Amino acid sequence: MPRPSIVLIIAVLAASATTAAQWLRYPTAGVPRTKDGKPNLTARAPRTADGKPDLSGVWNNDGVGPPGSEGTGGAPRTVFFDLRHGLNGSPPPYQPWAADLAKRRKEDNAKDNPDARCLPIGPLQMMAHPLPKKILQQPGLLVILHERNMEFRQIYLDGRPLPADPQPAWYGYSVGTWDGDTLVVQTVGLRDGLWADFFGSPLTDQAKMTERFRRPNYGTLQVQVTIDDPKAYTKPWTVSVNQHLALDTDLLEYACLENEKDVPRLVGK
Repeated sequence: MPRPSIVLIIAVLAASATTAAQWLRYPTAGVPRTKDGKPNLTARAPRTADGKPDLSGVWNNDGVGPPGSEGTGGAPRTVFFDLRHGLNGSPPPYQPWAADLAKRRKEDNAKDNPDARCLPIGPLQMMAHPLPKKILQQPGLLVILHERNMEFRQIYLDGRPLPADPQPAWYGYSVGTWDGDTLVVQTVGLRDGLWADFFGSPLTDQAKMTERFRRPNYGTLQVQVTIDDPKAYTKPWTVSVNQHLALDTDLLEYACLENEKDVPRLVGK
């Protein structure tokens, strides 16, 4: 049977084959153009009425490596599949139990990954995922809509503090503040047992995630993610999950469990 990573890649390619549907050919409004009429993705980033960079748009992850860079099971060398690809080839600084768990999960073909089981995947895998996401920014709130299973995140920009004793959640609780042109987002309250990458690096209920969003030009979104999880790792670690703007397109409905036939076959080794 194909490894779960291959199943996922096939599913992504199948989804891309429906690009003539819905609103996918409707022109994106307000795109800056070069003199020959082509989109100028290096133009200045748009700004909101209060002068902050506007992060809104449909975004695709940058993380697909060049041809021939595929890793285990044909999976592209991306942070989504394996955090090592964002850490210069080195593993994250696991606690011993976390290293053992990540090794067992990978050897078992990641059969219990939430993505393979059509469960919520958590905020780090969402940003690293190969399916697109849409950011909607307004005063006091930034929302990230993810095509996969029609999931969402809410990042509050209204000055509220992080909750002191939150009910654990798949996507936690997120607040953001501006540091110049960089949006700094803190997330806590993640549920225990999340996966940080597809092959099984763990996240626990002690994790705190810090994201730094920066839009240096019209077509680029830089996202740097730092995980501080002393229960699973010996020190904080940082990866980038940068995005590029997708024009003249939109999100599709994606119901993971509709006509789902793979889960009974995900039996590991």
